[in-house]
Amino acid sequence: MTGIIRLLPKTIMVLLVATILIGGATSCKSKKKLAKEKAAAEYALKVDQAKKDLTAIIDGSTSWTSAQMEERLAKIKSFNIDDEDVKSLIEQAEAKIEDVKAAEIRKAEEERLSREEEARRRAQQSEFAVVDNQFMAVASANGIDDANNKIRMALKYFETPDIPVLIIISQSGGFNDYDRPTTISKFLNYLKDKKDYKYRVVSAKRNSMDKITELELIVK
Repeated sequence: MTGIIRLLPKTIMVLLVATILIGGATSCKSKKKLAKEKAAAEYALKVDQAKKDLTAIIDGSTSWTSAQMEERLAKIKSFNIDDEDVKSLIEQAEAKIEDVKAAEIRKAEEERLSREEEARRRAQQSEFAVVDNQFMAVASANGIDDANNKIRMALKYFETPDIPVLIIISQSGGFNDYDRPTTISKFLNYLKDKKDYKYRVVSAKRNSMDKITELELIVK
């Protein structure tokens, strides 16, 4: 009996150790299962988000630039997603990005040309402002003597009183429709009589002395 009592604590200890070992093994398996399930869920989310982003790129339903699209595409590729749908979408997205890049280049070039044209137009306006002002001064002169004096001042900008003046009355399809040709002298006297300057200088040819040899106007 005494021997049995002495053996009891050892038996209990063995059972306790066995219980702990079994419990530990079960807990370890549970943790591995949870980790595996978590990894699978995260992967599924990546696949779903990748499909959404790739589809958005292909459909053009985002405001992303081509650079932002490329950045997102590179991120998706870094996931190494083994999914046939994703792989197909990646190929389509790559083609779409190339189209977007080409469109951006065209737009940038169009904007550059537009800015240059606007700069030229403003420069021309500044260049011809003096001539336009001379013509307006003739048209708004106070009486015949004042008008004749303004005409003499205006003629100083021209090579001769007989240089040709071309007047554009309409434009269509890149072509100009002109009024009957006249000379600067006749045009200035016309302004004196009409008392109205409804034109704008659009081009002028000059000689080596910077005198105007041909003038082109357009009706406003």
